[in-house]
Amino acid sequence: MIRRHELAECDWELLAPLIPRAVRGRPRAEDRQIVNGMVYKIRTGISWRDLPKG
Repeated sequence: MIRRHELAECDWELLAPLIPRAVRGRPRAEDRQIVNGMVYKIRTGISWRDLPKG
């Protein structure tokens, strides 16, 4: 079940190819998790420091 502040699968399929892949460096956080955090921030108006850890 999709949460209210997460991208739907069809939206993610459109967006995912636009995100560049990491080539080197330390492992990144999961791209979808990052995008869902940004969507949550925009939709709720919460400040960056008040975002849930995760």
